[in-house]
Amino acid sequence: MADISLKEVALIIGVVAACYWNSLFCGFVFDDVSAILDNKDLHPSTPLKNLFQNDFWGTPMSEERSHKSYRPLTVLTFRLNYLFSELNAVSYHLLNLVFHAVVCVVFLKVCKLFLDNRSSVIASLLFAVHPIHTEAVTGVVGRAELLSSIFFLAAFLSYTKSKGPDNTIVWTPIAVTVFLVAVATLCKEQGITVVGICCVYEVFIAQGYTFPMLLDAAVQILRGKGSIPYSMLQTLLKLIVLMFSTLLLVVVRVQVIQSQLPVFTRFDNPAAVSPFPARQLTFNYLLPVNAWLLLNPSELCCDWTMGTIPLVESLFDIRNIATITFFCFLGSLIFFSLRYPGDSSKTVLMALCLIVLPFIPASNLFFPVGFVVAERVLYVPSMGFCILVAHGWKRLSSKNMLRKLSWICLSVVLFTHALKTLHRNWDWESEYTLFMSALKVNKNNAKLWNNVGHALENEKNFERALRFFIQATHVQPDDIGAHMNVGRTYKNLNKTKEAEESYMIAKSLMPQIIPGKKYAARVAPNHLNVYINLANLIRTNESRLEEADQLYRQAISMRPDFKQAYISRGELLLKMNKPLKAKEAYLRALELDQTNADLWYNLAIVFIELKDPTEALKNFNRALELNPKHKLALFNSALLMQESGDARVRPEAKQRLLNYVKEEPQDANGYFNLGMLAMDDKKDTEAETWMKKAIKLQPNFRSALFNLALLYSQTSKELIALPVLEELLSYYPDHTKGLILKGDILMNQKKDISGAKKCFKKILELDPNNVQGKHNLCVVYFEERDLIKAEKCLVETLALAPHEEYIQRHLNIVRSKIASLGAPEQSTVPADGTAAVGGKKIAFENLKVVKNEQKNTQTISNKNKGQSKSKKRIEKNNADKETQKKSTKEIKDIEKKRVAALKRLEEIERILNGE
Repeated sequence: MADISLKEVALIIGVVAACYWNSLFCGFVFDDVSAILDNKDLHPSTPLKNLFQNDFWGTPMSEERSHKSYRPLTVLTFRLNYLFSELNAVSYHLLNLVFHAVVCVVFLKVCKLFLDNRSSVIASLLFAVHPIHTEAVTGVVGRAELLSSIFFLAAFLSYTKSKGPDNTIVWTPIAVTVFLVAVATLCKEQGITVVGICCVYEVFIAQGYTFPMLLDAAVQILRGKGSIPYSMLQTLLKLIVLMFSTLLLVVVRVQVIQSQLPVFTRFDNPAAVSPFPARQLTFNYLLPVNAWLLLNPSELCCDWTMGTIPLVESLFDIRNIATITFFCFLGSLIFFSLRYPGDSSKTVLMALCLIVLPFIPASNLFFPVGFVVAERVLYVPSMGFCILVAHGWKRLSSKNMLRKLSWICLSVVLFTHALKTLHRNWDWESEYTLFMSALKVNKNNAKLWNNVGHALENEKNFERALRFFIQATHVQPDDIGAHMNVGRTYKNLNKTKEAEESYMIAKSLMPQIIPGKKYAARVAPNHLNVYINLANLIRTNESRLEEADQLYRQAISMRPDFKQAYISRGELLLKMNKPLKAKEAYLRALELDQTNADLWYNLAIVFIELKDPTEALKNFNRALELNPKHKLALFNSALLMQESGDARVRPEAKQRLLNYVKEEPQDANGYFNLGMLAMDDKKDTEAETWMKKAIKLQPNFRSALFNLALLYSQTSKELIALPVLEELLSYYPDHTKGLILKGDILMNQKKDISGAKKCFKKILELDPNNVQGKHNLCVVYFEERDLIKAEKCLVETLALAPHEEYIQRHLNIVRSKIASLGAPEQSTVPADGTAAVGGKKIAFENLKVVKNEQKNTQTISNKNKGQSKSKKRIEKNNADKETQKKSTKEIKDIEKKRVAALKRLEEIERILNGE
């Protein structure tokens, strides 16, 4: 085996960089969304052990919806990307480019085992530029192929060193090979197929056997005319070790998937659920289709599922000719490589092994797969193809007549392939460009129409998205997902009638419910979301809540482990004022998934409805243990602590609110509640700072404006409070408490009797029975020397609040004044909050203000998006709510003020009586 020169390495790396530099400008598309954006296993907060318990997409292997693709080492590299750059797509694509370059260099070293230097470089260059690799290199999830290939080739290279002098066995390379096979398999399942290549290499390359030689030896042994040669025994020993290690890996792999195959629908792989002979004829036809993609990669498509390749249902289908031609050509190559000795036969044989063996897991030969054709699974098989091409070119170029032509053809192939790869990379720039490029190749795949619709939907272009979704239903009328997409888009366009009709069509395509029948193996989990989506739609109508509940229960009856149905039903039951049943639903969901922070959060909301704040706080804390950055749990648990009135928990409440504003720096509610906590702690300056931040983010924040004004008034800054109140009332002219506070400041600080009178009259226009406003208007009349009107006003106020003693006292004072003077006298209102008449004072009633304005707590709802992946969305109500709950300390403060007011009243009475 010749060594690799630095020039060759530099050439390979330069070509790879030239072909894939533009992949750095691509984002996360197609399967990248599930594997990267939605995969919590990438987050540092997720325990590393989860990588070895979940599949490639972050779904627990124990769940039936898992794809059973176990690739923890690949996910680990994604996690490292996330650690350094989080979700910056450039770093992910850059690492893929580096891995592809590494594969090309290692492949060059493998080629030199069977080809001369020039042919090896050509094979490696062709592999580097082949357009079929864009899905594996430019698509981030293709990293599984890249990593697996590195260890795949390294394992093979290690095994080639297992033959010592005089045909002895060197065990260290074999041990390294077994280890590297295991690593390759943990990157992607097809890594285990390198064992088969090692076996073929050992028998036909290392030992130099041909098929006739093996056949003769077997015949002689069976006839008893000879014994097994020592060299053959050594070969058998090596093969047994390899096969045993392979069997061990297979057993471990089966245990990991818990002896369950993934569940795919007929849309993913139509031939897999077709009867004989369509199943066999179609699977056989897919082999020449894959071969043609290697030969002519001019029309590439990211998704070959559904109706992309129609089923071959008859022996008379003309496509069977392609199948027969392919098998004849493949058979002739196998016959040539096994029948005849020589370097050429060995090269062809190893090329065929690289083509055939790694492709077996994707061939539907042993188990169905979730696709019809996938370009990325041709990454390793294309190595054998490139060796065949390079070997053929070598044979042609050795003839003088064809030498120039062979060089010209080779240059054209390399150049056009490189251009195609460069151009193809731009298709992966975004989901819209990717799926639109696929529709140019194939318009019979409803999934492509759906995916273009999803891309437009993500851009909020619902009108255009709807057209693509409707087209998907025309291409595949029985596609449940397409009808769900149409329904969801109609809902986004506020066309509820059309949305319900679409959901009903999708529902009619579902299997009919049979009591006691288990549907898990027949119904795709995402299709069951039609019940959830339909129920979520109709439950907006209060008269149809029971109907919505029936739909949730219907979904649960079809799949008792359908977690989302329990979550949505729990939310509905809360809306129906059935918190105990909601609690049962959430507890059932928690039995299925105790690691879901949203479920613990929703259960906490249930306990709030059940008036059990202690249990609610425990569940909030459980949610935060699972997800320390759970925003709603941080916020609402802090409010719960704040409302408890327990000063001991305020520091923790403050810390949670600080964590919340760190996660949601643009949410004014977080800063407002930090201000409320500061007011509770009498930290007036800090409270002012937080309130101003809230108002800066939300200038019309009613609660923040009022409480900031209140804070100023309580700290003897009434004149600063006045412009804040003016701003509040410009947004909310009917804010009663703001009007009362403004009237008080105008009366006592600005001496603006007319302005105060307008405020109190406005209050009575809004609420004629407002005792506080009416009493203060009576004081204004007194200030205006209209004692008769003041008396009448106080009589009316006393009728509204007959048990308020201070009103009766004020009325007695006014009547005494009328009796003694016989006419109104001039009066003034001093700055101490009292109205005075000839030295006799009438105190303003203390303002009863609301301090705590908070937002409602909400449950979390998981909404289906109608795709193969479902995403959780947290909805929260940002509406402000004024609550009149006061802490014990506040009540004491009010009582102190009330006592002081009563004392002033007693002084007034003494003065009057003295006269």
